[in-house]
Amino acid sequence: MDLRELVSALNDFASPSLAESWDNVGLLVEPSPPHTVNTLFLTNDLTEEVMEEAVQKKADLVLSYHPPIFTPLKRVTWKTWKERLVVRALENRIGIYSPHTAYDAVPHGVNNWLAKGLGACASVPLHPSTAPNSPSEGTHRVEFCADAEHLDAVLSKIKGIPEISCLTTLPARVGGEEQTRVSLTCSQKALLEVVALLSQNSLLYPKTEILLLQKPLLPHTGMGRLCTLSEPVSLSDIIERVKGHLQLPHVRLAVGAGRTL
Repeated sequence: MDLRELVSALNDFASPSLAESWDNVGLLVEPSPPHTVNTLFLTNDLTEEVMEEAVQKKADLVLSYHPPIFTPLKRVTWKTWKERLVVRALENRIGIYSPHTAYDAVPHGVNNWLAKGLGACASVPLHPSTAPNSPSEGTHRVEFCADAEHLDAVLSKIKGIPEISCLTTLPARVGGEEQTRVSLTCSQKALLEVVALLSQNSLLYPKTEILLLQKPLLPHTGMGRLCTLSEPVSLSDIIERVKGHLQLPHVRLAVGAGRTL
């Protein structure tokens, strides 16, 4: 596949917008296009040893769960191991893609896989994800009613305020009078200017409503999981389930005061 087509498919599988704001996800290193991917190399952490293996396997793209580039690089030299990863990747035309917390958030991702080790349980995200593209760019919606005498003047002033969108007008009847209902979406900064403008008119301001726009939650998507077991079990049983699911000989455990296994 062409690299850009492959990245598009990966982004469709788990959108980078689902990742935490502090994270660094998506395509981190891109060889000059066109770049065809025949061999995709998977790893949990892209170390120098893993990069050498990817080079030997003639990989065209490395998908590393943890992002090898996290803080901004001010230079790309042979001095630090993360810089050397970028140098080796570009020299050998190897792209690097990292999903990290985007793969934690998706319903079929890492957190749900971890929860399966607990046995039969109901699982919900601790911090639900929100839809990335809805509503529009504005943060607030402002609505007010104006009569014909004031409508044109206030609309001309509002249209001069930056960061306002979705400005609409509809006929309305208020207190038996024919008026016009104005609705607009705006940013936090523009909201202050709109409120300042409307507050100058004692007839408009009392008829003003301000709504905070919130993006809809995405079902079963988000950070962490709160798991409620179908039947209660002992702590020692849970430990054995976790060890078996993760194929670990040992786990570290802090037992609460006065509690037992």
